[in-house]
Amino acid sequence: MCTAIGFKSGDFYFGRTLDNEFSFGEQITVIPRNFKFDFRFLNSVTSHYAIIGMGIVKGDYPLLFDAMNEKGLCMAGLNFVGNAFFNEAQNNKENVAVFEFIPWILSQCANVTEVRERLGKINLVNEPFSKELSVSQLHWMIAHKDECITVEAVKDGLKIYDNPVGVMTNNPTFPEHIFNLNNYMHLSPKAPENNFSKDVDLKHYSKGMGAIGLPGDLSSMSRFVRVAFVKSNSASGNGEGESISQFFHILNSVDQQRGCNLADRDEYEITVYTSCMNADKGVYYYTTYDNHQISCVNMFHENLDSCKLKCYPLIMGEQINCQN
Repeated sequence: MCTAIGFKSGDFYFGRTLDNEFSFGEQITVIPRNFKFDFRFLNSVTSHYAIIGMGIVKGDYPLLFDAMNEKGLCMAGLNFVGNAFFNEAQNNKENVAVFEFIPWILSQCANVTEVRERLGKINLVNEPFSKELSVSQLHWMIAHKDECITVEAVKDGLKIYDNPVGVMTNNPTFPEHIFNLNNYMHLSPKAPENNFSKDVDLKHYSKGMGAIGLPGDLSSMSRFVRVAFVKSNSASGNGEGESISQFFHILNSVDQQRGCNLADRDEYEITVYTSCMNADKGVYYYTTYDNHQISCVNMFHENLDSCKLKCYPLIMGEQINCQN
């Protein structure tokens, strides 16, 4: 289970938590403009936008979990188990395997308008990367500084939703998440007024009582509400340090701590990593479960006209600054 957000401060920021029982061995990967993408059903692409993202590399092919390109377009895939539905290849469509979807979009689209045009031609294909890796059941959040959408492939077809809150989690479908926010319209960062009864002298006895009723559990519907509330009421300065600090604080509101969410294999789901991408400057920031220090990789510090991937393993251990 995971949570993704887009956040506008001085620059536009995009990122997510990846919640799982274990790490996949993910690393930050810079994909330069001349790296060759051999797509399963379409022509190879050898010249494209540069990309930086988090994922795993198999056979020199990047399997991306979340990423942005040099134009500031960002994309993340989150679990959508039970609702996701992918087709077989079709003759009249641009057939794209699910594992290719992020690079297919980010390699050639500069903004959401161009994404929408591509999505009108696409057919997401139920094609695994290899026999060892099954097809991931996902839906996607795609965002640029001016627009955000959610893309869900279900039995009724490919659905494209405007995403006004700039938030996504997991099940149920995106329209159900948005409708569920109606149940929380009374929440506020302000102290509540006594609307209960004019006959009873009620007073607020603590700060934060305007948010009583904000869900605190780890379910995907509750995480959607909580992070949407925190993000919508977030106040941040426009500087880079203030902005990325605030971004991580927003996503920390839905952190999963080891021991609180027992998964199917008798292991605990945790927030394996949290990412924050500055889409305007091309910087990928991250923390991990055991390393709260913010680390980063700047795509523009690499040779983006290369044809070879550049990978950075995550710094996993806690970095503690001893002051005496």
